[in-house]
Amino acid sequence: MQTVAFIGLGNMGQGMAANQVRAGRRVLAFDLSAEACQQAATSGCEIAESAGAAVAEADGVITMLPAGRHGDGVYDSEILLNARPGTLLADCSTIDVPT
Repeated sequence: MQTVAFIGLGNMGQGMAANQVRAGRRVLAFDLSAEACQQAATSGCEIAESAGAAVAEADGVITMLPAGRHGDGVYDSEILLNARPGTLLADCSTIDVPT
């Protein structure tokens, strides 16, 4: 996996995205917070215009979101619509089991 889309750059996501960069991967990152995106850019992440734009170029997608409703929303409206066949999807969010 060479290119990773990382969606959700909060307290946990920032470090996880930076670790992907340190591992030598191209990281296309997205968060609704401009401040979080700016911080991720300083770690070497490329900031995508949207979650869907990041996913469209990725071999793998990592989501780290604050609640189940956020996960449902981004997967339904951005990720599943833009992921190429065979793309690895990994949700690392601390959310409820049914989601």
